[in-house]
Amino acid sequence: KSTLAYHILYTEGQRRYVETFSPYSRQFLERLDKPDADKIEGIPPALAIEAGTVVKSSRSTVGTLTELTSYFKLLFARAAIAFCPKCSIPVVPQEPQNIVDDVRKRIKGTILLVAFPATKPTGVSHDRWKELLVSNGFSRFWLNGQINRLDASALPPQDTIWIVLDRLKRTDISTKRLIDSLTQAYRFGKGRLALIDENGTFYYYTSGKECPVCGFVPPPQHENLFSFNSPVGACPECRGFGKVIDIDINLAIPDPGLSIRDGAVKPFRTKRRQFNRLINFCLKEGIPIDVPFEDLPDEYKKAIIDGKGRYPGIKGFFRKLTRKSYKLHVRVFLSRFRTYLPCPKCGGTRFQPQSLLFRVHDRTIADYYRMPILELHREFSTPWEEEQTNLPLATLLSQIRHRLNFLVDIGLGYLTLERQSRTLSGGEIQRLHLTRALGSELVNLLYILDEPTIGLHPRDHDRLYKLLRTLVARGNTAIIVDHEPEIVKRCDLLLDLGPGGGENGGQIMYLGPPTKLRHAKNSITAKYLFDNGHPKRSSVSTPKKCSTKWIEVLGASEHNLKNINVKIPLDSLVCITGVSGSGKSTLVEEILYKGIAREKGLKSEKPGRYDKLLGLKNIENVVFIDQHPIGKTPRSNLLTYLNIFSPIRNLFTQTQEAKKLGLKPGDFSFNTPGGRCPVCKGSGYKRIEMQFMADVLETCPACKGARYLGKVLIPRYRGYNIAEVQEIPVQKALETFEGKPGITNPLKLVADLGLDYIKLGQPLDTLSGGEAQRLKLVRFLSKKNKNTLFLMDEPTTGLHPSEIERLSDVLKSLVDSGNTVVVVEHNQQVIKNADWVIDLGPEGGDDGGYIVATGSPSEIMRAKNS
Repeated sequence: KSTLAYHILYTEGQRRYVETFSPYSRQFLERLDKPDADKIEGIPPALAIEAGTVVKSSRSTVGTLTELTSYFKLLFARAAIAFCPKCSIPVVPQEPQNIVDDVRKRIKGTILLVAFPATKPTGVSHDRWKELLVSNGFSRFWLNGQINRLDASALPPQDTIWIVLDRLKRTDISTKRLIDSLTQAYRFGKGRLALIDENGTFYYYTSGKECPVCGFVPPPQHENLFSFNSPVGACPECRGFGKVIDIDINLAIPDPGLSIRDGAVKPFRTKRRQFNRLINFCLKEGIPIDVPFEDLPDEYKKAIIDGKGRYPGIKGFFRKLTRKSYKLHVRVFLSRFRTYLPCPKCGGTRFQPQSLLFRVHDRTIADYYRMPILELHREFSTPWEEEQTNLPLATLLSQIRHRLNFLVDIGLGYLTLERQSRTLSGGEIQRLHLTRALGSELVNLLYILDEPTIGLHPRDHDRLYKLLRTLVARGNTAIIVDHEPEIVKRCDLLLDLGPGGGENGGQIMYLGPPTKLRHAKNSITAKYLFDNGHPKRSSVSTPKKCSTKWIEVLGASEHNLKNINVKIPLDSLVCITGVSGSGKSTLVEEILYKGIAREKGLKSEKPGRYDKLLGLKNIENVVFIDQHPIGKTPRSNLLTYLNIFSPIRNLFTQTQEAKKLGLKPGDFSFNTPGGRCPVCKGSGYKRIEMQFMADVLETCPACKGARYLGKVLIPRYRGYNIAEVQEIPVQKALETFEGKPGITNPLKLVADLGLDYIKLGQPLDTLSGGEAQRLKLVRFLSKKNKNTLFLMDEPTTGLHPSEIERLSDVLKSLVDSGNTVVVVEHNQQVIKNADWVIDLGPEGGDDGGYIVATGSPSEIMRAKNS
């Protein structure tokens, strides 16, 4: 499916589009190889939205992913008003005529004074300054809420006073006189003036970009000033990350129930000198050393942590140690007690202070980024007065509104633009990718979407379907790779490939409208889609009786979670369900995984907010199996990952031909010199760079793509040489290496997880997120773990209903071995086979994060609120 959609249709559509550009332009665009097809006709430019949901960068946020931050940068660069940090008043240039209009609108009272600030020249005494002011014709100044005469009063000690230039009555104000007075006030006040009403209220104005009170000049209003990914706008302390790495006191004092003498300060347990110094300090200060640390008064805790007098405290010890971080063992020691904490300088906003001086409608850019998208949508829905006369601003607001509308329609109104992308669930990331692509309002395109229903609750499928229909109504074509029955049944044309996977697939089983699929005799999809002979799909299995041992989370309140208490039965298959945004991924990864790992002393990032974790003595380990890619290079493959390449190489060295040629196990490796081809260094091809065209991968002329020297290919095992072994799929390999349990046992587990079509030599960096996640599970299945808590997020990603049954059996086998498996899942086949279900909701965002129902699948089905 993915090969047809991406490697054929997308590649050709994109390649033809790129070919329309000049050779100069093509060098800056992605260069794609021509697909292996005899003829492709009528294909429009293509745009692909892959199912890869992994975002590793800390700089990636909801705003950057949807490109809304780019529009907000422009909005603030063009429409923001600077505010003085000292006086908290807007710094807006005002012409005299504008001030006249302002007088009529907002300044009340009968008397109006026009004044300007006068500053004492350097080196001039106050008496001499007074003489200069009088000689220039000025007679009055404002002080202590009243007008004072210059010739009858002494000047105040400050170096700046307000000179009253004119006094006007509201009843007979002449516009010309007021404008003349304002113009003169600007001239004498060097671009600054103030109007004072009869109550003594000041109204400040400036003719330039400076504060009319203190003269503060804001920085140039450039769009980079409003980007946390630019050195201009990023906080200098955290460099735009919003967090800094620092010592976490909770790691330094992991068990506050211990006393100082018993080793409450963990880093000092192995530092005898520091431990003795702490004990001496406590005795000197009268701090009890046999009382639990948590029971000490706050002033004592502060002294131990921050130091007092000549004693540096825990933080001082680490500050001194940081100076020696060029040493490896020091860096290792520091890493045990460091974590990422909100930046103290920017408060986690990521922006430098000057970026936050600017406001649009009295909000800073950080304020907008912290607002939920739903609230942001309401804010921008009302037409702005400024856009009536400012066409560029109107265009900018139109783009922002369009994307916000899309995010609300797709059910992501609870997110904020500042939320890190890597903290989102797979379904949320997928829909954000959709927003970026579909929000551009392009037409006559071929959109290719890989499993857009990943991470979506069945309730949200209709929303997605309507959006895809909107896309098609604009004149686009949408090709979707998906297994979700609700989407499959409502498409215009259905292409079913099969009958199996890998070498057993690749044939058209059915092509036509979905309504006629039930008549396709050889289609496995038809049997599952229409429940023909597959009662397992619709029936609820009888759950095993849950253990009396539980893990309990108290007060979970990270992201969308609303201070909930959750009980998870051990030795069970537990499903976490709920609509997107209800807090499922947060509960599993941020609370359970990171929290338990931290409590167990394992290396992990700072967990989400919770009060307590109970029952951890009943488990020995916690494992979070995510969808991050396994291999980082094309040389990493199934053989190397499963550690079966060495036994296979040993089998080849035992053949008669290998013994005659004197070949050793290392000669059968393409990663080390010896038996590999010296020309291509074991890759099998040579990359020829074509400057303005796609690079050409030419088969290595020396080894003809085999990756080995000729003599290494002579030995054969059961009809295959070492190069041919790497081209056979797992299913065939089980037959070939029958009787060799060291090789077949890991491969059987791979096959049980529905990955029997993967070739032994397939590079791991080509696997999808779902394939990578299931392959990681193989390692744990082969180790015979016990009392381990396995956590997984959407393990059914990319699986056909027939393969989901096999995955359910594997998860059950893990439970039967004495482990606990907790999965975030929307697939009803898996949920129905679970022992226990925890349903979160009822909605996403602010309206979600509560426990709606818990119990067995049959109990959940009877829950009215679920």
